[in-house]
Parts: sequence; C-alpha cells; structure tokens
Amino acid sequence: MTPNSAGTAVATVSVRFDGAGHTEDGPTTVNQGIADIADSLSTLKGEGRCLWLGGDETVAIERVTWTGPGPVGSPTSGGCYSEHVSFPIGHFLPLPEGPDENGVIPEIDIEGLDRDGGYLWFVGSHSLTRKRVKPHHATEQALRRLAKVSRNRNRDLLGRIPVLTGPDGLPALGASGPDPVQPGRQLSAAALGLRKQTRLTTVLEDDEHLGRFLKIPSKDNGLDIEGLAVVGEKIYLGLRGPVLRGWAVVLELRLVEGDGQDLLLAPVGPDASGRGGEARYRKHFLDLGGLGIRDILAHNDDLLLLAGPTMDLDGPVRVYRWRDANKAQTSVVVTDEQIEKVVDVPYGDGVDHAEGITHAPDDPNALLVAYDSPAPHRRPHPHEILLDVIPLPD
Repeated sequence: MTPNSAGTAVATVSVRFDGAGHTEDGPTTVNQGIADIADSLSTLKGEGRCLWLGGDETVAIERVTWTGPGPVGSPTSGGCYSEHVSFPIGHFLPLPEGPDENGVIPEIDIEGLDRDGGYLWFVGSHSLTRKRVKPHHATEQALRRLAKVSRNRNRDLLGRIPVLTGPDGLPALGASGPDPVQPGRQLSAAALGLRKQTRLTTVLEDDEHLGRFLKIPSKDNGLDIEGLAVVGEKIYLGLRGPVLRGWAVVLELRLVEGDGQDLLLAPVGPDASGRGGEARYRKHFLDLGGLGIRDILAHNDDLLLLAGPTMDLDGPVRVYRWRDANKAQTSVVVTDEQIEKVVDVPYGDGVDHAEGITHAPDDPNALLVAYDSPAPHRRPHPHEILLDVIPLPD
C-alpha cells in the first residue's frame, strides 16, 4: 500500500514489459523503446484478463495479460500483467505522416482508449508542441527552443480498430474481420483525420470558444484532447485544454462511414446558435475547479472524469462524476448539482502525473490508474511499472 499526496492509502498492481515483447508479426528484441512505454503511459482500458495500453510517445497500442495464481488484477494475489504484445497502428490505418529521415514515425500521442461495438477506439491529442527547455541548455538555445512550435498530423486521429479473437483465445487487433459478438457483421479499421478534410481541427477552426486555441501548444492552454469515452453512437472527448475561465470542456461527436477508411462527422442535432442548420459536435462546459480533463470513463449513465492541471504543473488531481452525462440532449453547462468530486488521486513533485483510468477487473467500484513520468517507487524494474488500485466511495 502506498500513501498518496492527500494521505489516502492505495494498493498497486504490476505491469511488466519484459524481454518477451512481441508484435502481432512475431517476437521483438529488447530495446530502449520498451522502457519508454513504461515511462510514458497515457491511457488504459481493461478487457477480461487483458489490459490495452497507450503511450504518448509511440505509434502502437499495447496489450498485456494477467498471469498469476489469484484473481485477475488482484493486488494481493502475487500475479501481474505481462506477456506484452504491441500492435502498431500503421499496420491497420494509413498514417498521415510517415517516417522521417531517420526512419522514425512521428508519434500519435495516444491519449484515450475505449472499447465499444467490436472495436477498440483510440484518440490522439490533436495538439501542437513547444520544445522543452532542459537544465543544461544555454540561454540562446533555450530561447530558440521556446520559440519553436511543431505540428504532427499523426496526432490528429480519432480511430477504431477491430478487436478479433486470436488463436490463443485472447483479444487481438486486426485491419478487418468478422465480429466475434455479432455473426455476419464485418468489422474494418477506420479513422477521422486521415485527410485534412476530415480532421476535427479543421471543423473547430471557426468555433467561437475553441478556434483561437488551435494555434497554441498544449502546455500553453492550447487544444489538447486527453480523454475518450464511446457509448453507443456517442463519442465523448475530454479536453485537458483549453480551460476557459475555469471551465473544462467535453466534446460530443457522432461518426459515420466515409470513403475507404475515412470516418466523417455526423450531425448531432440543431445548431445551438439559433441560426438553423445541424451541428457536427456538441460542447459541454464543466466546473472542475479550474482543472482540465486527463481521461474519461463511462460508468452507467455517468461519466467519470480524471481531472488535473492544464499547464505543465503538479496536482491537484481528482476524479469527478458527471451525473447522467449520457442523457444530455444538447450542449450543456454542467454545474455543481450534476458534478460530484469522487476521490483524490496521488501526484508527486515533478513525477506521478495521473493520465489514465479504467475499471478494475471484476470490480466496477475500483479504478486502475496509470501514471506518466512515474516516481522511482513505481519502477522496481526498468521494464515494469506499478498501477494504483483506488476504491470508489460507495
């Protein structure tokens, strides 16, 4: 058990990215990339004995499987998540940006995962980046880095990949295949944002609340998607930024099939401006005490919101409940009556940035929490990280 910054005791579960790492094409060699995964987890989603994981510095979705004598995910059973398999997204979808001159594919910055309707859904941050200044940089170099803002179109994806049943009986990702749940239904990988015309950022350019933030880097309160929940035809995106005068933002979308592997935005209802026409997204504004959204998790008709600082700061970090979120029929401003603070989440000084939440296996009243920039005590081995198990109040 580990105390968090608010004094609450939490249990931990181990995830091991050991030397047995594989892709769906076969074994991989141990390299620094495996350690990087453990250092930069940004989202996770549980599925039976497995965990799907995403990192903000990769172009793949990871899967680990529970191995151990005790119940799945039990922090006292002596088991752990291991048997790591990596599924590169470029195997299923044509990425907007290919390898650079060094053969490195620009990161997707995966910030949200969810499982619905035969698919594993993922979302990139859709954000710009500003170069980080490090302690060894001289003044002139630091000034140059702070002036450089970069755009990477691989971050502008909101996609789905079919979840099929592998030969070992475990869930696996594929470009297409039969739906294992609904006989006769064919699944296929597709995404919003493969082309400029289908990017969410293209649609948001003229938005009266969000448009001006598209040219601002994420850590400067610019646009930064860091949460995804898929509930039937409804897709919710949580924004870490911008936060507008203390109000956090959730976008609600509908998607339909386009040509090839393109997904397109579908109307969600009448335009809230009163000028007629159909809106292609809804905006929900939530009072989370000035915090932005780091992840979203569907919980019956509610949404659980992992909230933390928008800027490059430590804590506070909390989980809020947005009551009856799935019942909203139009854009709403969500006040204290519908928002409940559920639990405080651990955070550290420059470390332990909570990035992802999912229901603990076989226990909908507890959360697994993944951390970016983990503290040393979360890294007992170079290829291992400890997740927190945090109970939800009754």
